[in-house]
Amino acid sequence: MFGRLAIVFVFVCATSLLAQEDLPKDPNEPMDIEPPLLIQEAPNRNVVYTRPDAPQPVQGDPEQIAVALEKAKKNAASGERLYKSGVIAKVDAESRALKVIRLEADLAAAKFEAAKQALAVEETRLESGEITENQLEGARRAVAAASREAETAAAKKKQADLDAAQLNLRRQQKLLAMGSGRKAEVNRAQEKVAALQEEE
Repeated sequence: MFGRLAIVFVFVCATSLLAQEDLPKDPNEPMDIEPPLLIQEAPNRNVVYTRPDAPQPVQGDPEQIAVALEKAKKNAASGERLYKSGVIAKVDAESRALKVIRLEADLAAAKFEAAKQALAVEETRLESGEITENQLEGARRAVAAASREAETAAAKKKQADLDAAQLNLRRQQKLLAMGSGRKAEVNRAQEKVAALQEEE
């Protein structure tokens, strides 16, 4: 009789100790059964703060960016299809489309830099008498065309970034109104919109 009570007592003690290990150590820490927030954005993840007169850095050569752009276009096309079939969220599909616009701007800027470097080489060749002024004019026209293309792509990128930031702000405000969002996320989204508007 006492043996059975001892076994029951040991079993109850063991299960209570195991149950205590599953509880969070910090009472402010959320438990595993709580669902995560729908949208969690790192603060100012897509905003780059620069001075207006600072030159924008161009990373990579045009060929590498062109390869990345083609890959991003395929991902964006599949993203729309995956969103419609319910596999990914609308935010993910929008992010893929935004990446295409950003890479297009990077590619245009890289082409402009390459055209300027080619012009510098041609000017050196003109000074040494290897080419004529007419041949140099072709390089100048290429730089002017690349400059216009880079400016257009940069303006498109700025507008797309601003549109995405405003859309995120509206989403965060809706989540906060429904009780699923946080005021800090709304504040971050507002700061992001303000920073992008100041750049214009």
